[in-house]
Amino acid sequence: MNHAQLRAFHAVASEGGFTAAANRLNLTQPAVTLQVKALEEAYGVDLFHRRGRRVELTDTGAALYAQTLRLFRLEEETDDLLSSVGGLRQGRLRVGADGPYHVIGAIAAFRAAYPGIRLSVSIGNSAVVRQSLLDYRTDVAVLAEDDGDDRFLSLPYGRHRVVAFVNTDHPWAGRKSVRLADMEGQAMIRRESGSATRRAFEAALANAGVAPDFVLDIGSREAVREAVAAGLGFSVVAAPEIGYDPRLVALEIKGARVETREYVVCLRERVETRAVSAFLATARTLAKEKQTD
Repeated sequence: MNHAQLRAFHAVASEGGFTAAANRLNLTQPAVTLQVKALEEAYGVDLFHRRGRRVELTDTGAALYAQTLRLFRLEEETDDLLSSVGGLRQGRLRVGADGPYHVIGAIAAFRAAYPGIRLSVSIGNSAVVRQSLLDYRTDVAVLAEDDGDDRFLSLPYGRHRVVAFVNTDHPWAGRKSVRLADMEGQAMIRRESGSATRRAFEAALANAGVAPDFVLDIGSREAVREAVAAGLGFSVVAAPEIGYDPRLVALEIKGARVETREYVVCLRERVETRAVSAFLATARTLAKEKQTD
């Protein structure tokens, strides 16, 4: 089996096109095309549906991509192990998170302890980040929930209260707090269904028997913030994520304990990976410091 051909296939599958794959591999686009074509011809299979500049995996291609994800992740871990004998002086760690506010503290502490490790961070909702862990595209993650899936190790890391927020023209803008009962029938902007904050808040609403008017679902915190600022309704967010925006007013939710929690999450099968293990140790230390603050 030709390793260069597999790497070319993997890059095209990951990037969704031959030109992007060539840029990633520092090769010319014709060279990548020839490598993939040679792999297909060697085994008499079609790995991609060509659709202009974009490509889509065939069923065979999708099955092979699942294999190459594990293959190249293992290759990277082997390289990290051999290059870090005597300590984590080199290597890489891919970190996922459902929000930048939750992960930066852990990243800063890990970076201070292991400056030789190359770090990258990808942001998405909890469901997207967990799938990234399962696909070996992410090594470890900081998430706002533990979904009970036995494939993952979830280390408690922190917790944050959920607050409501409105724009400065909203009738609640002059208040410091709001009760769940006040939200009955009120226009509300909410995150997509994969959001842990949305699940925590909707559980509180159901328990209180309150039903806001959900006028808009949006797939990012930034878009929710803009919709609220534009006067389309109120929304909720974990307190550390509210930040400062002169267009917005944060309101404590009175009479109900609504909170999100933070967990550091990885696949159980990867707990002993050196960089992942080091990140978990860093998170445990930070969690203890938070408890004593």
